[in-house]
Amino acid sequence: MRVVIVGGVAAGMSAAARARRLDEDAEIVVLERGRHVSFANCGLPYYVGGEILEAEDLLLHNPASLRAALNIDVRLEHSVIGLDASAHHVTVETPAGEQQIHYDELILAPGASVFRPAIPGLDSPRVHTLRTVDDALAHRTALESGARHAVVLGGGFIGVEAAEAFAAQGLKVDLVTRGPHILSPVEAELAALVTTEASRLGITVHSNATVERIVSGDTRDTVVLSDGHQVQADLLVLAAGVRPDTAIFEKAGVACERGAIVVDEYGRTNLPGVYAAGDATLQTDHVTGTRHPVTLAGPANRSGRQVADHLVRPESARPAPATTGTAIIRVGELTAATTGANRASLRKAGVDHQTLHLHPSNHAGYFPGATPLSLVVHIRKDDGLLLGAQAVGKEGVDKRIDVLATAIRAEFHVADLIDLDLAYSPIYGSAKDPVNLVGMVGQNALDGTLRLWYAEEWEHLRHDALILDVRSRDEYASGHLPGSLNIPHTELRGRLDELKATVDNRPVRVLCGSGVRSHIAHRVLDHAGFDSASLSGGMQTARAILGDHILHSVG
Repeated sequence: MRVVIVGGVAAGMSAAARARRLDEDAEIVVLERGRHVSFANCGLPYYVGGEILEAEDLLLHNPASLRAALNIDVRLEHSVIGLDASAHHVTVETPAGEQQIHYDELILAPGASVFRPAIPGLDSPRVHTLRTVDDALAHRTALESGARHAVVLGGGFIGVEAAEAFAAQGLKVDLVTRGPHILSPVEAELAALVTTEASRLGITVHSNATVERIVSGDTRDTVVLSDGHQVQADLLVLAAGVRPDTAIFEKAGVACERGAIVVDEYGRTNLPGVYAAGDATLQTDHVTGTRHPVTLAGPANRSGRQVADHLVRPESARPAPATTGTAIIRVGELTAATTGANRASLRKAGVDHQTLHLHPSNHAGYFPGATPLSLVVHIRKDDGLLLGAQAVGKEGVDKRIDVLATAIRAEFHVADLIDLDLAYSPIYGSAKDPVNLVGMVGQNALDGTLRLWYAEEWEHLRHDALILDVRSRDEYASGHLPGSLNIPHTELRGRLDELKATVDNRPVRVLCGSGVRSHIAHRVLDHAGFDSASLSGGMQTARAILGDHILHSVG
């Protein structure tokens, strides 16, 4: 049996290696259009930023090592330009000319290509992508040649990683994103924290902006933005998204939707003997059930392995699971991570949900060095099924998101998190871990012990409700919502009559710093018969959503 694999790196090489481990007799041919078949593309920004010192460290395998270890025939600079599924062959451009290569089974792992928007001047020699080792080398060459100002087009994970890498090398960096904030899968209240950290690194973020044109000069380019700014650039990075690289195969009859290859749970396409895996395929979202490409290394590697399982041993192959899209990024001293669905995808899918905001410490507060975590968790409104989670903080983000990703995959309900027996030491966590706290808050919200209101509702509620701030007087004086009343939570029980005289039959919407004290106050008010609710995430979340400019201070 001859297995031909189009594309290396994550999905393609995982499929090749797994097929060999299952079948020593198969002839396995990998056709890779680039100069490197197996490299750490997730490490490219860190080579550009100087944390990975040698480009060779990014290269995981080469044709010789793959031949020696796995007896795989890897052919570099072999670009597939045609497919004839009925004849079972692909047409390939090679350094020696055009060839036709026969297959018994074909695995398509072409990946995705960088989206190139129609921007005048985008063909400037100073514009590069960051997808391959050669791209990273081009960036390092530009840096070593004296580049001092970089412009990054795109505020997704790759764009932000590239911006951080250039800032680490001392460049002035402008990052341009079409959306209202960077890292669009991340909720706005958490993305605001990342934007602040990016600014601390010297990165200027232009949100709700696009590049109108690039004007090339003798020594640098001028980038004209839709927000009226003009910025100079010695180096431009195109990171405005990717598109499945499937046009050739769609033309040959491979079924695609929105450019991505349609596969079943075993990676089979509509054509006999043709499989597909990785970034170019449609994958099912575990939470919403929608189908879309997922350009993440973990799912790509796993899908390649699963395709090889079915190709060689179909009787025992497991179907590919739906994806939760777990992703993580470092920006300066912060880490941001996400898993499952965000608010936008839940609304689009029509899923009735509730959002929890928490701000616990990464480990026991009495142990030195504790730092805050900001958690956003979405649960199904009727039964608390976990739908999505995000976190930002200096330490402990990866641990919590990995636990929550596992819980979402296992279809836990939020109250199940209360009972998780997680590793505890004051150095690493708390007796009530942040994940346990999510369960406790979520259960309270479901059973009515806690009623939540949200910062997005403030503009409406300020006219129809009494906003009660139960922080200390000093905290209140440092900045508060206009028109709010300050009664510290420790005084509330003794001032209920005063509050009743002030309320005038209005609902009371309570807030504090993070939501803990306002929950206490809410229970007091609820017991006393007030129409009460507690601000989700407190002022920490409200500042991120509403902005400091709306706050009043005393004195």
